[in-house]
Amino acid sequence: MARRGAERRRSEVGAQRGSEEWREAYAGSYVRISSRRDPLGRAFSGVLAARAVAVRVAAWLLLWEAAALTCAPASALTAALADADIRATCSEIILRQEILKDGFHRDILIKVKFEESIENLQTCRFLIKHYIPAGLFVDPYELASLQEKNVTEAVMISENFSIEAPNYLSTESEVLIYARQDSQCIHCFQAFLPVHYRYHRPQSKDGETFIVVNNPDLLMYCDQEFPILNCWAQSEVAAPCALKSKDICQWNNMKYKSVYKNVTLQVPVGLTIHTSLVCSVTLLTTILCSILILVAVFNYGHFSL
Repeated sequence: MARRGAERRRSEVGAQRGSEEWREAYAGSYVRISSRRDPLGRAFSGVLAARAVAVRVAAWLLLWEAAALTCAPASALTAALADADIRATCSEIILRQEILKDGFHRDILIKVKFEESIENLQTCRFLIKHYIPAGLFVDPYELASLQEKNVTEAVMISENFSIEAPNYLSTESEVLIYARQDSQCIHCFQAFLPVHYRYHRPQSKDGETFIVVNNPDLLMYCDQEFPILNCWAQSEVAAPCALKSKDICQWNNMKYKSVYKNVTLQVPVGLTIHTSLVCSVTLLTTILCSILILVAVFNYGHFSL
């Protein structure tokens, strides 16, 4: 019995020692494993810290913007709201450009219409600033004649302008047209301008070419303030107050809605393959006419020595 008790005690002491050694070994391995993963843990904690800093910075930026908005002057916000209300109630301006007549001599008719009637609109003046492409020209002598007949009020403002130059030797020209009120419409205005085709180079294939006439600038000048000026005025342009006036007014360049984006004109031109034929016929016609003139002079002329 004594032996059995001693053996039992020895086995219990051995088991207790074994468990203590296993715990020490497990603790050592845990320490070793944690020491191996320590750099990864530090990197992960660094990433979390960087994200936390970024979130704080973003939060501060949002707070700063909110503070800036709340500190904005109330007058600016009120002005923006008032401008939005004015534009919502503004009458839209509609411009329509048409080409009249056929052939090489055309007329440009420009109509300006307000969608809603405006009080005291008669106190305002409208000026059309048109850019005539190189393929067309305006005869200043014809404009002077039409002014005398009270047909239109237009004036050329381009310098070094030639009505005899062909298309390939010409440049774009500018014309000012003072619009008049339409007799059939209270809130409508119109302008009239005669134009003519220039000579174009002959082509090898197609016997026609095209001229694009863009929409003009619409200028408006009023003796008093109008809400519509706050709606559609884009910039100011200096131009004569009237056709025969030397005074300069600051006209408002108005934004409008055009019925057509632009107008395209079709111009017939000669073909290069007909050059020799045209030159021959022209030369023969010239010689024949010269001979007929000389014969008529000798037969019916009276000569005195």
